[in-house]
Amino acid sequence: MLPTTSVNSRSQGNGALSPRDAARHTAGAKRYKYLRRLFHFRQMDFEFALWQMLYLFTSPQRVYRNFHYRKQTKDQWARDDPAFLVLLSIWLCVSTVGFGFVLDMGFFETIKLLLWVVFIDCVGVGLLIATLMWFVSNKYLVKQQNRDYDVEWGYAFDVHLNAFYPLLVILHFIQLFFINYVIISDSVIGYFVGNTLWLIAIGYYIYVTFLGYSALPFLKNTAILLYPFALLIMLYLISLACGWNFTKMLCSFYKYRVK
Repeated sequence: MLPTTSVNSRSQGNGALSPRDAARHTAGAKRYKYLRRLFHFRQMDFEFALWQMLYLFTSPQRVYRNFHYRKQTKDQWARDDPAFLVLLSIWLCVSTVGFGFVLDMGFFETIKLLLWVVFIDCVGVGLLIATLMWFVSNKYLVKQQNRDYDVEWGYAFDVHLNAFYPLLVILHFIQLFFINYVIISDSVIGYFVGNTLWLIAIGYYIYVTFLGYSALPFLKNTAILLYPFALLIMLYLISLACGWNFTKMLCSFYKYRVK
């Protein structure tokens, strides 16, 4: 049975949390605990974070089952362990260095690219998407408007990170082996391979995002989060018909940004 534990379910006899428990469950207290653990590597469970990264490819539903368990035991949906974020940051650095090498960038150009990918592509875009999804889900998808049943902003950001990781691996790692020899060549097979990788990566992002919100038992009509698939497939077919090469555009954009 899916956990629907609310704050009130841990209440005292009078139906209210004790002052100590209330302070412990505030957003500020959770954020402070998360940031504090960010500087204590021994307190992070990197083995479990690696397990999550593996299952985000093979069985992402299993990852969100753990979020249910965390809600039952710690009364929060969002991660309280920054290990996943740390490993994702390492992946970002390694893959971006690989991207810079494939694009024949110098040391300082690669550093500029790394800063752009981390703070704009991942964090900046992630903050915007998480905030938008947090607002939309709480405004339109909650079954009943109740402060005990709302989507935590931290959970919305976790969903973005979960969905971003497969996209990162596909576009910033797997794609690297095909860029110079296949994708950026002026041929049909070039933009077919490149655009297909984009289709898979963004499609996976949409799917993992859908799983994240459909895992919350107090949300309704989460199937609408799959609607962008139609636009994605349409754009993919148009790109093949017009000969657009998204990877080539991305490479040109990255080279322009690091000048």
